[in-house]
Amino acid sequence: MADLSAGVLVLLALIGVVGGVGISAVGPGGVLPTIGLFALTPLAPAVVAGTAIATNIACGIAGTAAFTASGQLRDAATRRTALILAAAAVLGTPPGVVINTHVSKKAFGILLAVFAVAVAVLVWWRGRQEAAAGHAHPRTWVLVVLGAAVGLVSGVLGLGGPMLTVPLLLAIGVGVLESLAAAQVQSIVIASVGTIGYAIHGSVDWGLVLLIGAPELAGVIVGWRIARALPTATLRGILVVVLLALAPYLALR
Repeated sequence: MADLSAGVLVLLALIGVVGGVGISAVGPGGVLPTIGLFALTPLAPAVVAGTAIATNIACGIAGTAAFTASGQLRDAATRRTALILAAAAVLGTPPGVVINTHVSKKAFGILLAVFAVAVAVLVWWRGRQEAAAGHAHPRTWVLVVLGAAVGLVSGVLGLGGPMLTVPLLLAIGVGVLESLAAAQVQSIVIASVGTIGYAIHGSVDWGLVLLIGAPELAGVIVGWRIARALPTATLRGILVVVLLALAPYLALR
């Protein structure tokens, strides 16, 4: 962190805020700190992923507390979904961390660009699925596969998980609030297991974790309020445009 200019540090803190807003306002905002660290710093892919994934622990805890207070995680079916996803993430995240250690910076940029586009499509798709989302209770094996797959991708790229989990749960018929609540619980596990894995390899910059994570946590609270003041479609559209605009830069950097 000492080698970064003051301007870059300020930008990373701002990205943390925007990422937090995205998490609570539209869901898939946690990818922004990963993109910021990759685009603005000379850090190796493992340090980018390890630092980014560590910033998601506090956000996951805050989100879980919020959805517990609002009642979603007190529902037995939602709690079951959350626990199965979280348990499966324990299986998927460690291999993701190992895979990252064998990925070059160029390949990491391409993977991140592809993921940015995929998330943009999922965000757009989520808007279409929200209207049709019901109260389905997926089978255990479906949740295990979904949880492990999300953990694997999150482990490779340093993500929290909700950006993939929420749209996928909506796609199989789970309600919006139930999906958001379950994803928060899973994100604690993904972020914690991923952080431990990267820390073992010495690939977490704790100074940057604090620099980005504190504003990101504040952003989660701000986003919760913004989501109630602005149309969700507007926020979703902004995130889609930003991700699609960043994708070519990430791939060609």
